[in-house]
Amino acid sequence: MGIVASAGPAAASSPRRSAALVVHNARVFTGTSSRARHEAVAVGRDGRILAVGTDAAVKRFVGRDTDVVDARGGTVMSGIHDGHAHPMDAASRSLRPSLAGAEQTVEELRKTLTGFLKDSADQEPDGWLVVEDWNPVGLLPHGTAPHHSMLDSLPTRRPIALRGGDGHNLWANQRALDIAKITATTPDPVGGKIVKGADGKPTGVLKDDAQPLVSRHIPEPDGTRLADAAAKTLAEAAASGITTFMEAVVGRDELKLYQRLAESGRLLQRIVPALRVETDLTKDPAAALAYANGLRADFEDVRGLRFGTIKVFLDGVIEYPAQTAALLEPYLDKEGKPTDHRGDLYVSAADYGRLSAAFNAAGWQMHAHAIGDRAVRTSLDGYAYALRKTGRRDLRNTTAHLQLVDPADLPRFAALGAVACMQLQWATRNVWTMDALLPYIGAGRHRRLYPARSLQKRRAALAGGSDWPVDPLQVWNQIRTAIDREGMEGEGDLNRAEEGIGRTSSLLMHTLGTARQLRSDHLTGTVERGKTADLVLLDRDVTRCPVADISSSEVRLTLVGGTVVHDAESSAGRAAAARVTRAAAGPRPTAYASVHGGRHASCGCG
Repeated sequence: MGIVASAGPAAASSPRRSAALVVHNARVFTGTSSRARHEAVAVGRDGRILAVGTDAAVKRFVGRDTDVVDARGGTVMSGIHDGHAHPMDAASRSLRPSLAGAEQTVEELRKTLTGFLKDSADQEPDGWLVVEDWNPVGLLPHGTAPHHSMLDSLPTRRPIALRGGDGHNLWANQRALDIAKITATTPDPVGGKIVKGADGKPTGVLKDDAQPLVSRHIPEPDGTRLADAAAKTLAEAAASGITTFMEAVVGRDELKLYQRLAESGRLLQRIVPALRVETDLTKDPAAALAYANGLRADFEDVRGLRFGTIKVFLDGVIEYPAQTAALLEPYLDKEGKPTDHRGDLYVSAADYGRLSAAFNAAGWQMHAHAIGDRAVRTSLDGYAYALRKTGRRDLRNTTAHLQLVDPADLPRFAALGAVACMQLQWATRNVWTMDALLPYIGAGRHRRLYPARSLQKRRAALAGGSDWPVDPLQVWNQIRTAIDREGMEGEGDLNRAEEGIGRTSSLLMHTLGTARQLRSDHLTGTVERGKTADLVLLDRDVTRCPVADISSSEVRLTLVGGTVVHDAESSAGRAAAARVTRAAAGPRPTAYASVHGGRHASCGCG
């Protein structure tokens, strides 16, 4: 039995004009400029919104066969549109043991990994141990540099790879380096770096596009297990209120997985796949366009997918020790003195401009990963070139992450019609923004981190994303953190007075704002008559409750196209919500028992 219940014989409306579903006694956040109070929503049998208004006005759409839901004062609003996430990567990660972002001493880490090795002893002597969610800044004491020797001392000869939770770092033992044939003479690949020590030999840490040198040797998970894991991750997303995803790095493998989910009826959300153009292909726009067009032709008939977005990495990440984000001014050393290092810019402005122009001319939208201010400027320079060449302002080229933006570039977003897609759950005081960042960029730049309000003041179009599974999927805490810049796990706010945005702005950013980014705002993103019924019902009024309480909002009901994809009172809904809660639970663990306890079922060792 779930939330949805039939109206019963008392209702008398004609079936021809009756709604399939009516939610009443609600606080409806329409996302429009209307100031009228709306208490109810009727969903038509075609999956579109039939009516929005007062309880009395919408009651006339209740018929004998209408399902009726009492919202009990909770919010009805557009479903969350996640403009930058990696749900298929979340599925893959869920099949492996995880360090859950723990901060540990080397000895504590060895104990944790020894536990994982014991759990998979049947994989000796040659089976890979791949561990997810390693915290690249989490070796204690802070500043301890990872080295393959720390992994080589474990009681095994198996190849070991620790995948950074940030997606930009991989740490391998010597056996894994040997399998990959990485030596002191191995050159850095385009867009990546093999970290080497003072002796010139690889330390075992691979950054960005150097990671595949090792990861391509790791066996893929079984297809059936991976599809089942993906179905679970999408159910968790539905339980979080997400109705649309932009999958931010997509190739043929991810598209095949989505195809498998769609064919089995388990693709719950609308998906905009961002097809990744590899760094070495960015210099050849014609070849890149042919590649993207080929993938679209092969998969465009998959129900639930909508093509049109291209992904390019312009830089890496800014935090120590990676420091691969491209900065206009150099990084500082631990003593606060300037170095000669400005990070890594993987694509030049000229190349990105030509690439953007080629794709824009063909109707494709660009989506750039840009963390540092030099990378952000590069993306904008590229969009400016494309605009001059094509004259197209309607494609909503996007720059994602925007950890640092030079003040001179803030007004350029509006001028170019570019979208700023931000992951504002990162905008809080924690080890990432303080220990791993502040000493290396200085107080001046630190005050400008994640400049949401500054962009908004200059009329930039804001959109939101989670970057899941780089972070746990905590949609409502993400919306709250955009407002107070602290969130559930913050150690104080991060420049709230300067860069925090209002409650309504945050709600819009993660609904209509992202629908605009994804060019679907004519269909979704607001609660209006005629729009597609991609809706979420919450257990509270998030438009009025204390801001801190937004984090703990629970999703009672999620609809996509009028179809219920999450019902919190159903057995499947309860299970999905419980997995979301477990994944988001804190504080983060520091020992094997607590790391392993939460992931035991998913890593397949129980």
